[in-house]
Amino acid sequence: MLTHMRQEINEIPEAATRLLDRSAADLAKAGRALRDKDPAFLVTIARGSSDHAATFIKYAIELTAGRPVASLGPSLASIYGADLKLGGGAAIAISQSGKSPDIVAMAEAATKSGAVTVALTNTLPSPITQASLHAVDINAGPELAVAATKSFVNSIVAGLALLSEWTGDDALKAAVRALPDHLAKAVTLDWSEFSGQLGDAESLYMLGRGPALAIASEAALKFKETSNMHAEAYSAAEVLHGPVALVEDRFPVLAFAARDAAEASIVEIVDSLAGKRAMAFATSGEVKAANKLPFIATGHPLTDALALIVPFYGFVEAWSRSKGFNPDQPTALKKVTETL
Repeated sequence: MLTHMRQEINEIPEAATRLLDRSAADLAKAGRALRDKDPAFLVTIARGSSDHAATFIKYAIELTAGRPVASLGPSLASIYGADLKLGGGAAIAISQSGKSPDIVAMAEAATKSGAVTVALTNTLPSPITQASLHAVDINAGPELAVAATKSFVNSIVAGLALLSEWTGDDALKAAVRALPDHLAKAVTLDWSEFSGQLGDAESLYMLGRGPALAIASEAALKFKETSNMHAEAYSAAEVLHGPVALVEDRFPVLAFAARDAAEASIVEIVDSLAGKRAMAFATSGEVKAANKLPFIATGHPLTDALALIVPFYGFVEAWSRSKGFNPDQPTALKKVTETL
């Protein structure tokens, strides 16, 4: 019998299609609002997996629209009551449940300050939609496993679709439309070679750059959530500034490389770590010393990076079960976490 997590991973392509079909009008409306505002900057408001989705969207906006994007700590509004001057910008709030008090408070504060606010949520109506000027239903559908999978992917799909509507980027629009087919192929990929070598490792590094750094961060969280295993995400460049000291014989390193401008640098670094006898794996056909993991090349650097998380989800769900854990119900965690 499949776990809820595995069923939800399998549903990712269908969920992406559902989002693009059902939320097209709201995405277009929010995109027009951003175009009319022409924000000088953007901020994101999120926690957990949603914050990793926000980091992905941050890179996508900076690379495509040329606007700087910063992550706001929700406690600025809920705890500190800071009066932020956001009138010249826009805010994107991401929340599956749409009801965490600190996220809602920060979105409300951004709206009151004059920012164009857009909520990406899996729950309509919800407090986050009332606190924001525009709301987009990510249409992931019910997610019963505690660890987010399809809602994480759909949050990013929504962000990319919003970005394409805002900027009128035809190449990105086409890439987003093609995503469900690419995700369907990604679901079938087998990363069991990685699990076969991971053995009894107690800690590992996840590497990436640009949008793929957000994927590495999400992957590290999933190891912690589903398998009680310590994993840390680093920029593939940043890992050389200190963390590399821990990389010794058979230390596991997983590098997420998309077909983008950062691939060559990631390959160089992960190959150098393999030269230090690390157990190094990468989603690139260009590595020489590291092991290659299968991936789906989507033809666009942003969607290519997003597709990398799907085979990882399949791997980590199976890894969790192999270690005797229930990936649907991680220890000491619950589906909706409400913080102040």
